[in-house]
Amino acid sequence: MNAERGRGAVLHLSAVLILIAGAMWWWRAAPREPVDDRLLGWRRTAEQLLPESGEQQMSGTVAVTGGEGHEEVAAVGSGEFLVSVVCAGEDGSRVRVSLGARETGRGMRCSGSRTPEVFSVGLADELHLRVNVEKAGPVVFRYTLQRLNS
Repeated sequence: MNAERGRGAVLHLSAVLILIAGAMWWWRAAPREPVDDRLLGWRRTAEQLLPESGEQQMSGTVAVTGGEGHEEVAAVGSGEFLVSVVCAGEDGSRVRVSLGARETGRGMRCSGSRTPEVFSVGLADELHLRVNVEKAGPVVFRYTLQRLNS
């Protein structure tokens, strides 16, 4: 092996080692999401209260922290729909659910005895579902959307 090839091999090996070290640093520096066991239980509760069915056009489950909000926007086409919502959270937690931009929404309890709230709504093109959590949180919110007419 001549000197020029040896220097090239050392250069390539150094580049690979720097790349590996950078990738390891990036992986280890990424912030860890704290796992809240309560959220797992609340997710299970919400999914049991509002299970998947073959008739649904879409569904979703999301965890939202206290004092914050979440918005789902989905292109669904025009028609009559049945929107079902439920939430699960710590004692005293509540959410406000609205289906339109100018709507103040409807309050729901996320603790105690919970049953899904069901809304019938006519949509022109998109579903705009907004959830605002009151200060007591976090909560797990679940929704389903079912088309009433074909």
